[in-house]
Parts: sequence; C-alpha cells; structure tokens
Amino acid sequence: MRILVVEDEHKIAAAIKKGLMQESFAVDTVFDGDDGMDNALSEEYDLVILDRMLPGSHDGIGIIKEMRKQGVHTPVLFVTAKDTVGDRVDGLDAGADDYLVKPFAFEELLARVRALLRRPQDNLSPVLKYADLELDSASFSVKRAGKLVELTSKEFALLEYLIRNPERVFTKESIITHVWDYDADILPNTVEVYIGYLRNKIDTKGLQSLIQTRRGFGYMLKEGK
Repeated sequence: MRILVVEDEHKIAAAIKKGLMQESFAVDTVFDGDDGMDNALSEEYDLVILDRMLPGSHDGIGIIKEMRKQGVHTPVLFVTAKDTVGDRVDGLDAGADDYLVKPFAFEELLARVRALLRRPQDNLSPVLKYADLELDSASFSVKRAGKLVELTSKEFALLEYLIRNPERVFTKESIITHVWDYDADILPNTVEVYIGYLRNKIDTKGLQSLIQTRRGFGYMLKEGK
C-alpha cells in the first residue's frame, strides 16, 4: 500500500516514513503545499497523511478541498498542531477522513492508518481472506491452507495489494505505483521477479494456483481459470 506524507517538519516526516516503511508500506514524502497538491492529484495513493499548516501556495485545507473537487477520494488523515474543536470541524468538513493532533504516538497514527485503509472493504478485522489464503495486516502473518508462509516485507506488501482487490487484474505499472515508493530503484522485470517469489511460496505443490497471469494485461488473485 502506498502512502503520501505531506509534512513541512522534516524530522516528523522522516519519523513517519521510517515507521510506516517498517510496517511494509511504500511511502513518499513532500514538504510543502505545492508539491503536496501536485502529488495528491497526479499520483495514485491509498492514503494521504496531510499537515494542515504548510509553506507554499496551498495549505492542507486547500489541498483536500481540491482533491475532493477533482473527484480524488483517497482517504486523508490530517496530522496537525491545530487542536481546537473548530479546527477539527473545519478539517473534517473540508473532506478529511480523520484528524490526529500533534504530538502523537506513532502507534496511534498507525492504528488510524490501518482503520482508514480498511474502510473501503467495510471490514473491521485486520485479517484478509481469499479462498484458503489468509493475510493478517496487524501481525504480518500469512497462511495458506492453514500453514504459515514466511514472506519478506515487499512480498507481503505485494500480496496485501492483491488480496485487498481479488479477481481484479493489475498492470505492472499499477503494482509498482502501489507497492514501491517513488524513490525506489525499479527494474523492468521487478514485478515479474516478485510475482515469481510469491508463487513459489503461496502456490505450492498440491494447492491450486491463486496468483494468475493475464498475458498482455497483468496479474490477479483468482481461483480457477
């Protein structure tokens, strides 16, 4: 899952990015309202963490209003020092999905991130299931037919993207956008390589293949043909 962090305090942005990357998220960071607006409108993200007060032509309120105006419904978590009831109401009325006041514990930020990412599926459980495959986004564990499967953090992120969107074909470009951050060094066959890694661990002998290729289109998680 790919997250945009728009935060002008570099230490806070770096701490958020480090913590989220340790949780297997791909994270892009920008430090002013102009870059925040450009990225939020031009790139595909699963979540935006947005400071309210930003240098540049746009503040957080302006960014989220423009996102909603242009039909960008990516969940937005405001992270800000403005903590009055009126400030929170303004942020939520502008289109934010949640509001977290500084200073905060990273554990709370992470819990709110996970809650927002679950909302589209109306699923309060961190366990995602498809066929006999289970992925627990809280404990980073994966089971196939009841047996634990050991995955690297990037393999886990790739599988989570597929299992959150089962039976939907994704191009290599879409997978790269959601699983790797903007600064990652991606080679042309990177997606193929990681799909191969996953197949070797998920679609083992005696089990039906769930990770399927649609030649000329991309990859999907699907039972049967």
